[in-house]
Amino acid sequence: MNRKALVGAVLMVVGVLLFLPGLGVGAGTLASAALLPAAALLVAGTYLIGTSEGGRAV
Repeated sequence: MNRKALVGAVLMVVGVLLFLPGLGVGAGTLASAALLPAAALLVAGTYLIGTSEGGRAV
């Protein structure tokens, strides 16, 4: 696994961990505010993994 894919995987794991507290019905304001950065980390991680190999991006 190259460095770009590894960074993407780490960003995706952090994004998922930030996403989980905000999914609950009684989520507080801080948990709800963490959803936007969590989504951004998931998008960035997915992009890095998708473009880590040569050729056309998936």
